[in-house]
Amino acid sequence: MTLFPQCSWPPYRQAASLLLVSMLLWSPAFHSLHAGELRIERMFGPEIKTGPYKHPARIEALANGDLYAVYYGGQGEYAVDTGVFGSRLKQGSRKWTTPTRIAGDPFRSLGNAVVWQSPDGWVWLFYVVRYGDTWSTSRVQAKVSRDNARTWSDAFPLVNDEGMMVCNRPIVLSNGDYLLPLYYETGHDTESVGPESSGLFLRYDVKKKEWKQTGRIRSATGNIQPAVVELRENLLVAYCRRGGNYEPTTNGWIIRAESHDGGSTWSDGVNSPFPNPNASVDFIRLRSGNLLLVFNDSMNDRTPLTVALSADNDRNWPWKRNIAEGPYDYAYPLAVQTADGKIHLIFTSHERTVVNRAVFDEDWIKQGGPVKSWLPK
Repeated sequence: MTLFPQCSWPPYRQAASLLLVSMLLWSPAFHSLHAGELRIERMFGPEIKTGPYKHPARIEALANGDLYAVYYGGQGEYAVDTGVFGSRLKQGSRKWTTPTRIAGDPFRSLGNAVVWQSPDGWVWLFYVVRYGDTWSTSRVQAKVSRDNARTWSDAFPLVNDEGMMVCNRPIVLSNGDYLLPLYYETGHDTESVGPESSGLFLRYDVKKKEWKQTGRIRSATGNIQPAVVELRENLLVAYCRRGGNYEPTTNGWIIRAESHDGGSTWSDGVNSPFPNPNASVDFIRLRSGNLLLVFNDSMNDRTPLTVALSADNDRNWPWKRNIAEGPYDYAYPLAVQTADGKIHLIFTSHERTVVNRAVFDEDWIKQGGPVKSWLPK
């Protein structure tokens, strides 16, 4: 299915047309999702005055029933004046609030942001601060909120090592500790991920209230942006974006690694059966116990955007369906599942100018069903 067919007009310049379509999506029908359906909304586009660049976007389901989304925005990926912006969809509401800046730096550019609510109710905002011209100069900072992301603390450094970044949300381990995915990027090259680049994690000891770095995931051509699931106590699996460049290839795969000691050390990363065009992936456990993998099912293009489902702890993946496909880029997916079983998947498109949310359930992945989405004409 082609969710975003080729348009005769440049979508990133037609703010009025996009706004009209966005208004149509706030009809009550969008919010009455039935089992076995997929619905997609365009959340933000060029009409939002945070700059044309909106990428990547992340989402969290808060304890009060609200959804909260963040992205870093500005004039471009390497622009000087970038910031992290947040928006809320209040429980029962049909419209996201206008994104507002929740993190900035008067002297440095910001990058990837991740929002996550821990079991104690604190909402964490992790984000990247770039000190130089490339991501290899980055560090990680954080803020916390005690009122469901309405107000935020001052920023504080989380990782001061050069080259460290965040992209995916933490998980809670069996013993209650938190595990935050990090990655170390090398190369000082805007068009390539160096072979020494590696996934790793910060483990938060809830008793000591301190973060500690784990061992790294090493692989032949490098890997970044791990997404992790705990299969059982101490046994963890991570799927990672591959390293390398963006040249056409027949050997580009998602990197897979295992930990048998709760994430402290990791096996070498090896090629999984899933293709990867040097693009971010997501990997979560659903309330049913099944595993969800979200990725671009291509070695060279960030289309289609695909979801796959495993019912046997990552041994087999019998169900696979495309969320979005067509001529555009559908990138940096992140999924959360709400208490009603709906899966909310946020991703960006249209040269990183549009933020989208897909809502579906496991029945749709397994059996297919109606698709209702924003279709630019």
